[in-house]
Amino acid sequence: MNRPLLFLDVDGPLNPYAAQPERRPDGYTTIRVPRNDTYEGDGGFPFRRRPLRVWLNPEHGRVLLHLGFELCWATTWMDDANRWIAPVLGLPELPFVDFGDVLLQERPDGVHWKTGPLVDYAGGRPFAWVDDEQSDLDRAYVAAHHQGPGLLHHVNPRIGLRENDFRALADFADSPHTWRANG
Repeated sequence: MNRPLLFLDVDGPLNPYAAQPERRPDGYTTIRVPRNDTYEGDGGFPFRRRPLRVWLNPEHGRVLLHLGFELCWATTWMDDANRWIAPVLGLPELPFVDFGDVLLQERPDGVHWKTGPLVDYAGGRPFAWVDDEQSDLDRAYVAAHHQGPGLLHHVNPRIGLRENDFRALADFADSPHTWRANG
């Protein structure tokens, strides 16, 4: 029997990027991820961009692996999450949703650009999605277009994933409703 999917966003849930920039949260480590060497700004003058500061809690990987889900990246990082994020968290290489042409493309109906591809990727299979950008429009879209159980779990990007978030995910994964739909 397949486990339900857990779609993982990086920035917000795993990297509390909106926390006070001068104060790394307890238990987190800092990594610096190089950005493109140059950016063509106004006037075509290239300039160096500082590396991206990412805060990660290495303990999160262990917890995620024991929740009862099949983990999958659902992030603009796509496969780069396997290079930069997974090793710090102690996660194996994970599949990722390739957002292709819809990456960062606003939809006229207000549904998040990730929502449709995630529903398609799940293919009716139960899933939970942790992100900091979901709305009621996304929940309505999932209810209308996804045939299995779906949990859209919002995470505050100032604090990232916490114990109560992991508990909510574990409860969903352990739910008989989730397993009936998955069996």
